[in-house]
Amino acid sequence: MKKTVNPWGWQEAYGYQQAVELSGLQDMLICSGQTPNDDEGAPVLPGDMAGQIEAAFDNIEALFVAAGWSTSDIAQMKIYTTDMDRFMAESDGLIRRLRRDGIATTQTLIGVSRLAFPEMLVEIEVLAVRQADRLRNGRNKRVSTGMIA
Repeated sequence: MKKTVNPWGWQEAYGYQQAVELSGLQDMLICSGQTPNDDEGAPVLPGDMAGQIEAAFDNIEALFVAAGWSTSDIAQMKIYTTDMDRFMAESDGLIRRLRRDGIATTQTLIGVSRLAFPEMLVEIEVLAVRQADRLRNGRNKRVSTGMIA
C-alpha cells in the first residue's frame, strides 16, 4: 500500500510529495537514470530544457511499459540537472504530466556540473513500488528465504 504524507500543502504547486509511506509486501522497480536520448542512446534536443525533460520522462514511460508497470507506481524521483534555474522555469510540463497521470512521488532535485553527454541538461531516476505479485494474483509463491508466503 502506498500513502502520501504531507504535513503542509505548498509542495503540491511543484508536483511532489514530502513522503510516501509504503506498507505490506511490495514489488519494486528500481530504474537507472533516464536521459533525453533516442532509441540508439544518442542525446536529443540539445539546449531545449523543456523538451529534454519531456524526452527523459517519455523514456521512463517506455521502460515502465516494457516492464509491465504503471508510472502511477512511482514512489521516488531524483532529478539531476545542469541548470537549476532553467529547470525550475521550464518544468511545468513535468508537473502537469505527473498530476495528469496520478503520480504522487517524493522528489529530490540535484544540481550537477555535467551529465553523461555535455548536451544533456536533465536525467531522471525513479523507484517504483506496488503490491507484491503474489498478493495481486492471489497465489502463493516461494520467496527467497525458501518459505511460502
